[in-house]
Amino acid sequence: MTLKLTIVRGLPGSGKSTLAKTLGANHYEADMFFINDRGEYQFDPSSVAKAHAWCIRMTRDSLKNKQSVVVSNTFVMKWEITPYYKMAKKFGAEFEIIECQGEFGNTHGVDSNTIEEMKKRWQKW
Repeated sequence: MTLKLTIVRGLPGSGKSTLAKTLGANHYEADMFFINDRGEYQFDPSSVAKAHAWCIRMTRDSLKNKQSVVVSNTFVMKWEITPYYKMAKKFGAEFEIIECQGEFGNTHGVDSNTIEEMKKRWQKW
C-alpha cells in the first residue's frame, strides 16, 4: 500500500471534514484540538497555533509509522501547506491536495465577513 499525505483545503462549510472522513486514512484537523473530554467543541482563539502544531505532530507521527494521513484545514495561504509538503517528501509519501468548493454552511459559526476575508487571501498551490 502506498504511503500518502492528502491535504483537503477549502473555506469553512465547503465540505472538507465530511470528505476527509471518507478517505480511509488517519484524519486530523486543527478543530479536533478544541474538542473537550465530553465531545464538545470549545474554540479558543489563543490556542490556534497550538492546534496547528498538534495537527502537524499527529501527521508526522502517523507518517513515521507508515500510516497514510488526510489533513483537512482551510489552508488559505501556501505557507500553511508547505510544512506538510516537506513532511511528505521526508517520509516518501505521495502528496495530494484536494480543494473543496461546496457551500454547506459551517458548523463552527464562522461569520460571513471572516469567510469573505479568507476568500480574498486565498492562494493557489
